[in-house]
Amino acid sequence: MMKPLTPLQNAISMIGGVLLIVGALLPLAGVMAEYAPYVFTLGALSYGGTQMLRRYEGKNTTIIRLRRQEIIGALLLMVSAVLMLVSSFRLLPLQGGEWKVCLSIAVVFELYTAFRLPQELDKEARNNEQKKG
Repeated sequence: MMKPLTPLQNAISMIGGVLLIVGALLPLAGVMAEYAPYVFTLGALSYGGTQMLRRYEGKNTTIIRLRRQEIIGALLLMVSAVLMLVSSFRLLPLQGGEWKVCLSIAVVFELYTAFRLPQELDKEARNNEQKKG
């Protein structure tokens, strides 16, 4: 059983998701691209942070594995935000596109768990109902 987020945490997560998308697309639009790292970082911190607040309180190893993958995806979103900030400030000897690679890997983790985790949670709920009934 997943511990649900409070309505405030859920709203922060949704706003963070929107900020992630806006922050990732701003450099492509060219309009206000200098704000993209800040928007993306705010989105990554709020979305990733709320994902880490959710807890799984069961013993299903598949769900535990999926939760770990989801947390890795959230951490990679935050690393992408740091790389985006570093490339905008030109602090490290990076080419400037490393954040895109990190973001692509994070998206794979996040998309996979976004589809698989609800399936496994539903499956676990059905199994628990059958055991009770």
